[in-house]
Formats: sequence, structure tokens, C-alpha cells
Amino acid sequence: MALIDVRLTAVAPVVSVKPVTLEAPGRGTDLRVRISAPVTGGELPVVLFSHGYGSSLDGYGPLADFWAAHGFVVIQPTHLDSRTVGLPPDDPRTPRLWRIRVEDMRRVLDHLDVLEAAVPGLGGRLDRSRIAAAGHSFGGQTVGNLLGLRVLDPMTGQEEDDLSDARITAGLLLATAGRGGADLTPFAADNFPFLNPSFARMTTPALVVVGDRDDSPLTHRGPDWMTDAYTLSPGDKSLLTLFGAEHSLGGIPGYEARETTDEDPARVALLQRVTWAYLRHALGLDDTGWTAAREALSGAGDDGAAARARLESRGPGGAPVRRAVSGEPPRRRASGAR
Repeated sequence: MALIDVRLTAVAPVVSVKPVTLEAPGRGTDLRVRISAPVTGGELPVVLFSHGYGSSLDGYGPLADFWAAHGFVVIQPTHLDSRTVGLPPDDPRTPRLWRIRVEDMRRVLDHLDVLEAAVPGLGGRLDRSRIAAAGHSFGGQTVGNLLGLRVLDPMTGQEEDDLSDARITAGLLLATAGRGGADLTPFAADNFPFLNPSFARMTTPALVVVGDRDDSPLTHRGPDWMTDAYTLSPGDKSLLTLFGAEHSLGGIPGYEARETTDEDPARVALLQRVTWAYLRHALGLDDTGWTAAREALSGAGDDGAAARARLESRGPGGAPVRRAVSGEPPRRRASGAR
């Protein structure tokens, strides 16, 4: 199994507490949250994780547990679209689910004191100046909103409110939907009108992760659709393409989760290391892991990682600063193909 040597910090035991309940007036039900943290260390950076449609605070252990074991506090809210909530399709909140998700994430930030106190031994150990947000699928759009993405009204084309949050200084967008409009299938346009983002104001630094076999039924464009968060957004961005990966990117929702269709522990291990290194880089902790990841994915190393993924980046001005081309290019499908 080819792994990237990103000089991981020592593995620490992890403590997780769930559910911690935050009062949420007007939401219809209080917000349930899971917090995972290493039992040792101080000045711990924070990652807020937004799950994909239907999942919950119990998902995404392959990422949440790994990040926590290597020095992050990971906070996972359960959004209203979770199967564990059981919201009926005709619930009046359904058209606003995308916005309520963003409010959930902001509520977590507003109540870090409560969440910190809920975990034995965590008090006084958070670094509130270093906060990132990560999300998969629908959760990727939720995180995008916090980074500056604007949802467009599908009827008028006007931007919805700015929901960005300056407390979040870096993002991870995993298998995130691209443009709406004509790029959507009729089913997606009818059922998910909020899948109509503009990335033009998404300026916060982010790593976008895509699978080159993520052929979503929501778009005509094929796997290329998921790259829009990188190609259409300004500023400091990186794009990691995982060869052979479908929507679950090897199994990040959990190997036992119904969403996992492309189980691949080696792919998940690579993704764990690259995302960990990126978070440390983007939050100003340490650049050595990110530098090592970029070198490995350029083919400079001999660990075989470059045959599994490609990494490209550009600087704050939008100009490419490096393109690490290796392995096979992502599979493209003709416009109009499902």
C-alpha cells in the first residue's frame, strides 16, 4: 500500500463525547453534536465537519478519528436532513435545509465553550484562532457557504445572503457539487434547487477533493462537475484528484455506511494524510507535511502515491503556482452523458 510520508505527529488516544445538545430555538429540534479530541496536547486546532445528505454525527470515522488522533478537535453536528432525524419530505423546513445547515455550523462556533466543557479534560486546550471547516457532498456546499460561496436563486439568478464566517480560515470540500442551472439533471433541478452555487466570492483558502469516477446522477457533466469549486473560485486553492474514486472517495463515510460504494483502505489512507497535512499548512501550524505530500504526488518520491492521485495548486492571485501531473488523467464524459 503506497502511503505518503507526511511526518505524522505521534498517535494519541482519542476521547469522543456524543450527543452534546445545543439549544436551537426556531430550528424545530435541538442540535446534536459529537466532539472528538486527543487526550493529550494543548492549543488544539478545531475542525468542524458537515456530513453528507442523510448521514449524522456518527459518520465519517475514517477522517474524524484520524484527525483527532493526530492533534485536532473534530466537531460533528447532525443536520436536519439526517436519516436519524426522519424529517418528512413535506416538512416546511425542507426548502431551507441548505441554510439551516450553515446555521448549525455557526451555532457550533457560537457555543464552543459549551462543547469544550462537555469533554472531560478538554477545558482550556482549544486554539480558537485556528478553525477549519470540512464537508462531504452536501456538506461540501455547507462549508462552501462559510468560505464565501453564494447560492443563486434559480428563478432570478440573484445571490442569496452572504453566510461566510471569518472565524473559519481554511476549508476542505470533499466531492462537492458544482454549478447549477443547465448543468443539473431535471431531477436535481426539481428536487434540489439550492444546488445552484456561485463560487465567485469563495475566497477563503481551501483544498477541493474529487474522485475521477464520481459520476453523479445530479449532473449531465460527469466527474468534472465536482472540480468547479476549484476552477471557478478565486484565491488560494488546491485540487486533489483521486484516481478510481467514486463519491465516497474510498470509504470516508465509513466502510459500513450505505454511501460507500468504492471501498479502498489505501485510498482512504492517502486522503487522511493529505488532508491532515493540508489542515496543518492552511492553519499555519507546519508546512513540512504539505510539502512532502506535494513532492510525493509530483512523482518525485518512490512510494507510488503519484499513481493514485494528482495534486494541483494556485496562489492567492488565482495564477497556478504548481501543477503536479502524474498517473492517468481524470476520466471525462461527454456533455449530456449521465
